[in-house]
Amino acid sequence: MISAPAAATNYNNGSRNNNTNIIEYLDWNNALNILDKAYRLGLFVLIIGPKGTGKTSLVRKFANSIGKDLFSVNFSLRTRESHLIGTNTIDNGQINFVNGILVRSMTEGNLLYLDELNAAEPDVLLRLDEALDDRRQIVLKESEGQTIVAKDGWFSIGTINPLSHVGTKELPPQIISRFPIRIMLDYPPENTELEIIKKHVNLNYNDEEIIRSAIRLANNLRRAASLEEIFYSPSIRETIAFSKLITNNTNPKDAAEIVFANVYHQWGEIEYRKVMDIITSIFI
Repeated sequence: MISAPAAATNYNNGSRNNNTNIIEYLDWNNALNILDKAYRLGLFVLIIGPKGTGKTSLVRKFANSIGKDLFSVNFSLRTRESHLIGTNTIDNGQINFVNGILVRSMTEGNLLYLDELNAAEPDVLLRLDEALDDRRQIVLKESEGQTIVAKDGWFSIGTINPLSHVGTKELPPQIISRFPIRIMLDYPPENTELEIIKKHVNLNYNDEEIIRSAIRLANNLRRAASLEEIFYSPSIRETIAFSKLITNNTNPKDAAEIVFANVYHQWGEIEYRKVMDIITSIFI
């Protein structure tokens, strides 16, 4: 017997989001339009970019715009085939097969979000490859060889981080080929990042120049991280956090230390001091 779990929001390494809330996302590079075209054409999409550039917010906004439930899997070394496919359970002495997040999304025809796909293990990618090919089906060897065929409208979006990120590895060519539409989502221009912040923080006019300075600081650190001069690249989340501290009457230099500098302590005092020197030159 095959059964699906109750409509809980979390299941193992995956989650299902009912898109009832307003999702703030500034589509500064026309990504939503590309996603919409890909969806209408039935072409899976791969979003490429560093952490903290809004990849997940983009996917959530898109799912909301097309009225699809979003089934999400965030890949890591701990993600197993069973998270995607399902597992046998015993209920009142009867063995039942409970569908995993991949199978559930296929049978319901919803949107499957494969986050940080290049952190997945080879055996997991192998099962995904089977489902993502043109047949849109998968054989459940775990459940008497039943073949699951995706419902019309099933769609998948994957994201990958640059190989410089810890835990990432190069995707096999056959997996890359399953996602023929590719979107590069990098950090936005300064004015755009300010507009994104304004969607999350009620800024006073007098605060804007301080926020711009923080964005320039973040961009300097991002460039340094891309050149492997420092170990961490701050995300848009951090410029938003800095902005919230500023609107709560925190001294700019203190806010910058709290948000941007302190994280570098984990790589040692020299790394922390390197970042603090940059902060001191900006926020005197």
